[in-house]
Amino acid sequence: MSFVRTTEQPSQYHHLEKMSILEILDGMNREDRLVPEAIAKILPRIEKLVAAIVDKMLMGGRLFYIGAGTSGRLGIVDASECPPTFGVPQGLVIGIIAGGDMAIRIAVEHAEDDPEQGWLDLQKYHVHAGDVVVGVAASGTTPYVIGALKRCRENDIVTGSVSCNAGSPVSEQADFPIEVVVGPEFVTGSTRLKSGTAQKLVLNMISTAVMIQLGRVEDNRMVDMQLTNDKLIDRGVHMVMEQLGLDDYESAKKLLLEHQSVREAVKAGKG
Repeated sequence: MSFVRTTEQPSQYHHLEKMSILEILDGMNREDRLVPEAIAKILPRIEKLVAAIVDKMLMGGRLFYIGAGTSGRLGIVDASECPPTFGVPQGLVIGIIAGGDMAIRIAVEHAEDDPEQGWLDLQKYHVHAGDVVVGVAASGTTPYVIGALKRCRENDIVTGSVSCNAGSPVSEQADFPIEVVVGPEFVTGSTRLKSGTAQKLVLNMISTAVMIQLGRVEDNRMVDMQLTNDKLIDRGVHMVMEQLGLDDYESAKKLLLEHQSVREAVKAGKG
């Protein structure tokens, strides 16, 4: 049976240009509701990838996301949010996009078509068998991503993938393939829509579940978050007050700023 990209199939909605604004929004909303349902069906697959990442990280490994276009940008967003959210070092979770940093903001022509460049980009970070590399590709056919995962497997590096087509080529190169099949897009082929949402939700799950497993969350609190702005400091102060049973905001704030960590401030407060 030949591979069919459902992400490229015609939209089930027609004459979008004749729709009212509300009709457009309603149609998009109807399609978006399908995403969590599709993810619910593959939670065991996500679980296996998370477990593999945790195992490698406990031994000092890193997590790489590699993708092109929207998929690459989503990987970079998820990676960049791990240090401030969970207090992990820069470089523990790394996002790589075809075309380099410029491609985060501006589309780089044909960057995703080179099957060798992905591996070369990973080499800049000295990727090795202790790491995990997850290819993010809505279509599942991106040469940049497929080539990178293939070379990773040749070098005994654990691989995963996140795509939105069943039986895709990228899945063939992944030890832990995740396929979120959400069907045709509202605008035919525009995978920044449902497919992008699906990938974002899966990446949220991966990084958050990994960090919880690594002990970076206590109860439901981000006790290791970086205090990079007033909002986060205020959140941290309230966590310290709650955990230490303090009523004095300023005393809790002083303790937090002294230790620069909710976790350490609470330890110090408990003596």
